[in-house]
Amino acid sequence: MAYTTIKLTYESGVTTITLNRPDKRNAVSFALVDELMTALDEMERSSAQVVILTGEGKAFCAGLDLDELKGLLGKTHDENIEDSSRMARIFRRIYDFPMPTIAAVNGAAIAGGTGFATMCDFTLAVPEAKFGYTEVRIGFVPAIVSSMLVWQVGHKIARDLLLTGRLFDAAEAHRYGLVNEVVEPARLMERAKELATQLMENSPSSMRSTKRLLNGYIAEQLDHQINQAVRDNARIRTTADFREGIASFLEKRKPRWSGQ
Repeated sequence: MAYTTIKLTYESGVTTITLNRPDKRNAVSFALVDELMTALDEMERSSAQVVILTGEGKAFCAGLDLDELKGLLGKTHDENIEDSSRMARIFRRIYDFPMPTIAAVNGAAIAGGTGFATMCDFTLAVPEAKFGYTEVRIGFVPAIVSSMLVWQVGHKIARDLLLTGRLFDAAEAHRYGLVNEVVEPARLMERAKELATQLMENSPSSMRSTKRLLNGYIAEQLDHQINQAVRDNARIRTTADFREGIASFLEKRKPRWSGQ
C-alpha cells in the first residue's frame, strides 16, 4: 500500500513506522490513524519481528491536527462516538500488538502523541522530548489514554498529569516508568535498533505468549474502562466549555470557562 502520512522501512526483521507529517509536527489526523492501523495489520502478516515507531523531523507527534480539532465542533452524537472509538481502537491496537513495539520519541509527544509513545512496550526518548496530557486545557477529557495510564503509573500520578494538563520532560517520564530510557538524539535510532536486535534473540512465539499473558491480566477491566471512556469522550464534546476551549485555542487567547 502507498502511504501518505507515514513511512515504512524494513531492515533485518525490524519494521520502522515513521509518522510523516513533519510540516504539521506529525499531528494526528484521522487519515494518519487509518494508515497506522493498516500498517500494523500489514506488519502482523509480515515476517517482521519488532516494530519501531518514531516521528519525522523535530517532533514525535504534537497531538490532534488543528483541522481535525476544528472539525470536532458540531458533530452529531453518533459521529462523536465513532471518532472516539477510532482513537480507542488505535491505542488498543498498539497496546495489544502481538510483536514487541518500541517508541523512539525524537521530540514533542503531546496528548495523543503521548498516548502513542506510552502504548508501546518500550519507550525511548531524547532528553528534549516533552510529554503532556493537555486535554483539560482546552475543555476536553483525556478519557481513552486515562484508562491505560492508571495501570501504568497509578492513580496519584495519573491525577497529577491528567488534571493539571502540564507538560513534563523525558527525565520525569522516566521516573514514572512511562519512558524506559533517555537517549541522546544522535543515538536514539541506533539504541532502538540495538534493543530490537536483543529482542529478536528471543523466541517470537514466547514473546507473543508473554505479551498476551500480561495484557490478559487487565483485559476485562480495560475493556470496560475504554467503553466508558469512549462515551465520556463523546459527551464532553457537547459542552459549552469544550466549544470555548477549542475556540480560545484556535484564537490563541485565554479561555473563559462557564463550567457548562
